Amino acid sequence: MNLGNDHITVMEKGPLLTCVLNRPDRLNAFSHDMLQGLKDALNYADQEEHIKVVVLSGAGRAFTAGGDVKTMGTGTPKDVYDHVGLLNETILTIRNLTKPVIAGVHGFAAGAGFNLALACDQILCAEDSQFVLSFSQVGLISDGGGTYFLTKLLGPYRTKELLFSAEPIKASRALELGIVTKTVPLEELETAVQSYAERLATGPVQAFGMMKKVVHAADTQDLATILEQERISQTLMVSTEDHQEGIAAFAEKRKPQFTGQ
Repeated sequence: MNLGNDHITVMEKGPLLTCVLNRPDRLNAFSHDMLQGLKDALNYADQEEHIKVVVLSGAGRAFTAGGDVKTMGTGTPKDVYDHVGLLNETILTIRNLTKPVIAGVHGFAAGAGFNLALACDQILCAEDSQFVLSFSQVGLISDGGGTYFLTKLLGPYRTKELLFSAEPIKASRALELGIVTKTVPLEELETAVQSYAERLATGPVQAFGMMKKVVHAADTQDLATILEQERISQTLMVSTEDHQEGIAAFAEKRKPQFTGQ
């Protein structure tokens, strides 16, 4: 399968699939080709057993500016409807992926680019990076799931504050709010993301995927439903090779060698 195009670079290395948003001259603003390429790469990762973790990053000076302001106002309502539809499909593909997706953010993640990062399972960012919901500055509402992700994370009042004000959130503040997992100096970001992704790739990836599914279900389901999902999932997990390896490693006082099976 041919992965990537002029607006997104996709690299496969061992168990990792790295997707680099690649329109640096436009601060990696979204295009149809970029979103479609990302969605295709994510679907590939989901289907290929040897891929354990997906990494998402941006080329040039920023992670992504989100929507392309230079082209706003030039499309028809149908164009907007179709474009946001593709963005929504991409966001849902990240959320439904049975493997961890790690975002490495530098520069800034703005608008729907911020929301794309929020859709990922973990965000590692450079210490000088910033996050901003810039929609109100151009008379728009948030798309790409930001109202959902941030309301779950911060509550409705803080989310509305961020949406109304469009004030940038510095990396240190994003860490305090629980938006990002870790901040590192810019020159260490690529290594930190790679190291974290590689560590996850050696873990029980089936269990990670199941954890992801149940955690996301907890957003909308009651406790009794989640308990039953955990019960069913655990019943499935005890039959995996990784569980048997984990038990053997514990008994033998060694580090487990998980294979994702």
